[in-house]
Amino acid sequence: MKLFVLLSRVPYPLEKGDKLRAYEQLKILNQEYQIHLCCLHGKSSVSDEIANELSKICTDYSIIKLTWFNRVTSILKGLLSKKPIQVSYFYQKRAFKKVQEQIRQFNPEHIYCQLIRTTEYVKANFEVTKTLDYMDALSTGMIRRLKKANWFTRPIYNYEYKRLKQYEEQIFDFFEYSSIISIPDRNKINHAKKDQILLVPNGVNENNYVNYTSVKKSYDLVFTGNMQYAPNVDAALYLAENILPIVWESLPNTTLLISGATPTKKVVALASRKITVTGWVDDILHSYASAKVFIAPMRLGSGLQNKLLEAMSMKIPCITTSVANDSLKATHNENILVGNTPQELADNIVELLNNQNQADKLAESGHKFVEQNFNWKASTNVLNQAFRAKIK
Repeated sequence: MKLFVLLSRVPYPLEKGDKLRAYEQLKILNQEYQIHLCCLHGKSSVSDEIANELSKICTDYSIIKLTWFNRVTSILKGLLSKKPIQVSYFYQKRAFKKVQEQIRQFNPEHIYCQLIRTTEYVKANFEVTKTLDYMDALSTGMIRRLKKANWFTRPIYNYEYKRLKQYEEQIFDFFEYSSIISIPDRNKINHAKKDQILLVPNGVNENNYVNYTSVKKSYDLVFTGNMQYAPNVDAALYLAENILPIVWESLPNTTLLISGATPTKKVVALASRKITVTGWVDDILHSYASAKVFIAPMRLGSGLQNKLLEAMSMKIPCITTSVANDSLKATHNENILVGNTPQELADNIVELLNNQNQADKLAESGHKFVEQNFNWKASTNVLNQAFRAKIK
């Protein structure tokens, strides 16, 4: 069976959530399907290392270059339409022709595309059944940014929010199937048939922690993620500037590791004797294992946080906010600790650092929670059943 997969990025290296989701899903689907993977990219080729990784998750692949000049012109044209900026940003006519050429040559029985960024390329392919992976309700993340935006950027975020909300509703009817990570995100899709959207949560790989049990706990706290992504930047600054000063009043030697690719200047500037900013690391699981407590003080963004799944799978006690736990649905004081103010989050940190017995219990319970509820094979099987139902 032939499956054509369209992504807005090359799904490797795994420094972003959409890449991780696509990589893990394709790794499983590739065992049953003949997959042509089509990736939109800023270059016309990829390195040998990336090519080797792609060969593990698909039958073959193509890279379609998006130029910066055409990105700008596409955005300008998009302003005259009703498309969201990020949909226009990823759409180019020359790329569209190449995607259609790849589809004609491969002649797939099903098309699977990730994020609404890619939908303009395939929405009119009515002769082939299609599945859209919304992943998250992007409009929800945008409204959260809008609420915290300054007077200068507020009109832009408001503009994008309204267009995203409308587009998420309209694009639904172009696809036979659609999927999303969590119930809260599904509820945010403004469509009468939104309950038909398949729930396909992210997952963890079993026994992640086994190879890291001997790693020294060099830090008290760790926060991970792509440090160019606005919600992660906001969380890192919030942690360093608002939460840690309260912690230091009780535990003045508490240290923090901020680990993740492409940190912004503001994140890099947080580095000090007590705060380490690594930038890209080859093995992010080692970063988790090197800390006593994981904290994700998210205030922006939407959807299920992979970082929390990974940390809990590594048997690290975790602290987060209601914004992040809304999709995770872990139980406060049982699987995780939840706080929504600097004082609450700081109190949670102090409690875990002072009480090893409680930290250990939380780590074990959190680990069991994600193992039972977030499994890549089980979630990808939901997609598999949808693909097969439409291509019999």
